Amino acid sequence: MSLRLPPKITVVDVAARDGIQSFKRPVDTATKVAIVDRLSTTGLPVIEVTGFAHPRVIPNLADAEDVCARITRRPGVVYRGLVPNARGAERGIKTSLDEMLGLITVSEAYNKKNQNMTLEQGVEEAIRTFRVVEPTGKAWVMALGMSMWCPYEGMIPQDRVLSLIAAFRNAGMRRFYLAGSLGMETPRHVSELIGRVLDAHSDIEVGFHVHNLAGTGMANVVAAIDAGATFVEGAICGIGGGIAMPKTIASVGNLATEDIVHMLNEMGIETGVSTAEIAAAARDVAKLLGVEASSHTAHIGTRADVMEGARKAPREHPA
Repeated sequence: MSLRLPPKITVVDVAARDGIQSFKRPVDTATKVAIVDRLSTTGLPVIEVTGFAHPRVIPNLADAEDVCARITRRPGVVYRGLVPNARGAERGIKTSLDEMLGLITVSEAYNKKNQNMTLEQGVEEAIRTFRVVEPTGKAWVMALGMSMWCPYEGMIPQDRVLSLIAAFRNAGMRRFYLAGSLGMETPRHVSELIGRVLDAHSDIEVGFHVHNLAGTGMANVVAAIDAGATFVEGAICGIGGGIAMPKTIASVGNLATEDIVHMLNEMGIETGVSTAEIAAAARDVAKLLGVEASSHTAHIGTRADVMEGARKAPREHPA
């Protein structure tokens, strides 16, 4: 059976928020602005700029309003901010951002650690947050983090995810993403869950926010798209991760945006983003942050790059 591939997928970059929030050292405002502005030149249709969490909880996003005010907006780009609660939404709607992102983590244990709420309280707060944003006309996406596997709870019951989606849909929400927040998910699980959600609700849109701890990120992206996801979220250079992860596990980076774009382009799925341009942006952002991009595309390049390398330096004695 062949894959069910759409003609187009929206690629979202979340590096300036999800990537920066857990960065091991402070990142100054000018650098954050420079990252967003560099990403804006690539053709990416959606860029997550910042988050409106309490500065005491996430110090690296304390300058959210300042970043929003200083970025150079480009026509056609949707600029998004995370609003984890109603108070954050009250801040976010005062900025020029186009889209607000609500958040709940489906894991009861992680929700308590990450947002200091029970799951029931998280649902109530997410709906209150949506009600703050709804009258403004700004777009809304509801994120369900830790929706498949959690380091504290293990496998997340799919029926719990379906129940939350139903509650949020009944409140008026129509756009969601499911997050594999560690990257320990499998393609079969991703496909089943997204398929069940879309079978239950034909009037909603679902995306996939992907991490890559176990190295299954790219396979999970294909599974999500095959199941009906219309957008995929990564972070340039593969930076980022949650703020309440166990200290015993390795870096929980997002899947690199440049690798997502490269694969989709090679598969003939329109992204609107040039592989060469996003790879160049990854190298530039890596320099801005003083890191090394954890992506194949930034290091190896495209098929054309590999063929050009082979032409210039052919192996004399192939194995």
